[in-house]
Amino acid sequence: MESKDYLKDISEIKNMMNKSSRFISLSGLSGILAGIYALIGAAIVYWLVTDYSYGVLKLDGWVFDTCILILCMVAVLSIGTGILLTTKKAKKHGAKIWDNTSRRLVFNFLIPLIVGGLYILIILGQGKYGQSGGLMLIFYGLALVNASKYSIGDIQYLGYIQIVLGLIGAWKPGYGFWLWVIGFGVMHIVYGSWMHFKYDVKK
Repeated sequence: MESKDYLKDISEIKNMMNKSSRFISLSGLSGILAGIYALIGAAIVYWLVTDYSYGVLKLDGWVFDTCILILCMVAVLSIGTGILLTTKKAKKHGAKIWDNTSRRLVFNFLIPLIVGGLYILIILGQGKYGQSGGLMLIFYGLALVNASKYSIGDIQYLGYIQIVLGLIGAWKPGYGFWLWVIGFGVMHIVYGSWMHFKYDVKK
């Protein structure tokens, strides 16, 4: 009996240490919605490029500017939804939304993301946009892997998938758009659904 109590105490201490060092209030539903936003944005971009740019995206046209705007809107909606649902989940479980752990999470996530965003802007300014889709996936994947040590460890696997898709996109630039759709759209929905039923739904 004492042995069972001892093991139980160790398990509780381990869980407390894990909660104190990791931000575990990330919402799986926010991942699903981010994927839906990405698919809607990709559908609009595909329609614009196909119908108004003859299937070729030019850097100096209104279609390109509109596509960039749509991309920014998808990012803003995804981030906004993530913050809203994560805050709601944290309050529900009585957890702090902004502490040392969440600050480290955000900091480690933003470093690869900002560097990657700046690099992509530089190459776009040079008229090189063939690999931009693959690069977005690579740097986003690196951001997820880098931040995973301060959150639910499972997000690193989504990061690895994004990196692999990005490398394929860099190798085959002609498939960059569809790989972007798979990475940011389909994989977010699949991963978000898995996280939702694993961590958010009470069993």
